[in-house]
Parts: sequence; structure tokens; C-alpha cells
Amino acid sequence: MPITIDTIRAAEERIRRVVLETPTLPSTSFSRLTGCDLLLKAENLQRTGSFKIRGALNAISQLTDAQKALGVVAASAGNHAQGVALASRELGIDSTVFMPENAAIPKVSATAEYGATVRLGGANLAEATDHGLAFADESGASMIHPYDDPNIITGQGTLGLELVRQVPDVETVVIPVGGGGLISGSAIAIKALRPEARIIGVHAEAVPTYIEARNTGIARQIVGLPTVADGIAVSRPSQTCFAIIEEHVDELVTVTDRQIMESVTLLLERAKYLVEPSGASGVAAILNAKVTNTGRTVVVLSGGNVDLLLLDSMIRHGLETRGRFASFAVVVPDEPGNLAQVLTEVGNRGGNVLSVEHHREGTGLEFGTVKITLSIETRSAEHYAEIRKALGAYMVE
Repeated sequence: MPITIDTIRAAEERIRRVVLETPTLPSTSFSRLTGCDLLLKAENLQRTGSFKIRGALNAISQLTDAQKALGVVAASAGNHAQGVALASRELGIDSTVFMPENAAIPKVSATAEYGATVRLGGANLAEATDHGLAFADESGASMIHPYDDPNIITGQGTLGLELVRQVPDVETVVIPVGGGGLISGSAIAIKALRPEARIIGVHAEAVPTYIEARNTGIARQIVGLPTVADGIAVSRPSQTCFAIIEEHVDELVTVTDRQIMESVTLLLERAKYLVEPSGASGVAAILNAKVTNTGRTVVVLSGGNVDLLLLDSMIRHGLETRGRFASFAVVVPDEPGNLAQVLTEVGNRGGNVLSVEHHREGTGLEFGTVKITLSIETRSAEHYAEIRKALGAYMVE
């Protein structure tokens, strides 16, 4: 089925009853940080917490009555799972979702709460997809692929329609890339309505699937590395998405996990948006100058489903990257008053001590010395450097 601006408009009408039109709002803070006129498309506020409900509802609603009676099956690390579960519930259809064994617990729980039968299987999304395909063959259920399906791509393209309607003079659009459904559908819509706009896709550095495909000219499965951005950790590309990306997407770039985690922290602090690592990858690309000469720019925050335990860890990493949090150790003579002196040096320079550990044995220390491990809050990287300098030769790297 060809995917066009007309089929995307039809999909928008088809899903309008359930899918929210999410806001695209300017951000003074991020405009100042990036040096461009930047707006954030808050798809993290969408129902189910991500854009995936768009494609899932569009695809499932077009099944025949006979297909609906047999139910649907999907494979997902979390966001597509929730989209399929909600879409199926809205249409009164049974759904079974296969998720990787290491899927985030909140995403598994949310999928089940939306009404799907959840089955864990496979070490990654590709293996979970294989389980889903086998189940579809055995049961007759319709497989709702997370990205390699024209109806899915068309549904995701409704985000592009909204974006141009909200920001008709947009010059650059930055979109996270995993399987490629979101950027493919959105690119078709955006280029049809605003052909001069640049479209930039952002991969996690650990899984640069379509960059490899673009470099080699062949869309094939790659060996990805672990990444905090599990929602875009898709190592198996779609031939359909690859063809669309090659035609409509101007650039593909990568960002590191550290850059992503810093962006998650900044979005929470400056924009008051809770965004999952995958959804924050576009902001990471802008902040780290992976995308330049942007003009009026919209960054898509593609999802907001994040495990709060993971969020705590990411915030610590993000704060550390920005010099707002640090853990380090000093070694001092084992004499009265040295611990107090170290704490005084930190306090006199405005560091806020969060924790202190004081060790005499078991650390490979020279006799007569003590290792003091500190976690502190600081104002900036420059502030932390000032504290390090004050502690001088005692610092242990």
C-alpha cells in the first residue's frame, strides 16, 4: 500500500477519537542552550505515553471482522506493546504481546493493565518478534508489527501532520529513530506539506541501524550494543522504512548514552517534561551539536515511559556530566582532625556533602593513611574543579 499525504490524512480521521493532539511548545531554556529557535513536540504526553498508539490503532482498526475475531499479537520492548494493548481494548479485540525478558517492569505492568496478555521471551526485540510471529502462525492472530507495516507507518505519520499544522514555518525537525516507523511516516507528511524542511533522524550510538544501511546501501540486521535507550535499540531494519528514509530524511546522526542521560535530566529540570531516554535522543543531538544550522526547529519527544528506578540512576549520571554531582576519594594521614579538614575545605567552597565513607583497612592503603570517599553536590563543572584544586594532592583519581 503506498503511503501518501492522503492516506495519512485518512488515518488521522480514523484515529482521532482515541489519539490526542499533543502540544508543540517553545522552550526558552533549550533555545538559549542550543542557540536556535527550538520547540518541543511533547508526544510523551500522548495516551500510553508515546506515539505508538497512532500506528497501532490505525493498523488494528483496518482488520477485517474475521481477523478481529482471532485477535492480534505484537512484539515490543514496551511502547508499541502499550499502544497495541490500548488500541485493542478500544476496539474490543483480544491482544497478546511478546516482550523481551529484560523489558522494564513498569512497561510490562502497564501493557497488562491495558488488557493485553503479556508473554516474556527472547533476549531482545528481534527475538521477541520471532516469538510473536510463531504465535501468529499457530493461532491465526494478526501480527501487528512495531514498524515494518504500511498501516503502522501511516498512523505514525499523523504526528507529522500535527507538527506542520502547529508550526507551519518549521525549518528543521529532529526525530528519534529505532525501527523507523515514526520518522518514515512523519517524513512523508512533513515533506509533502513543507518540502524545504530538513528532517534529521537520531540513533543511539550503540545501535545505528539505518546509518549502517545508508553507508552500505543494504538494510540488514546489525549487532547492537547495550544502551539506556531501549525504545530505539532496534537492530533489525525494515526495507520499507529504509526506502522512505533514503528518500525523505536529510541526515542521520548518533548520540551516546551519556548525552542522552544528560538530556533526560535537563528536560525534567528545565522543561518539566518526564521523557524516556529514547524520547530524549533528539534533544541530545541538538545539545551536542550533532545537528547545526537548524533555524526554527522542532524536536520530537517520542515517549515518556521510564522506570523510576532507572530515572534516579540517569539523573545522577546526568548531574555528574554537568558537574552538579560528584563522587571522589581522598587519602590523608590517619591523624585526628584530617576528616574534619577535608569536609571543611569542601564546605568552605560551597560543596554540599551527601555522603562520607571513612576506610582504614581493606583498600590497599599504605600504613598510617585513611581513604575518605565523598559524594557531593556542586553548582557546575567549574565549581567541582575548584573543590578538587583545594584538596590538592589528596585527590585520588
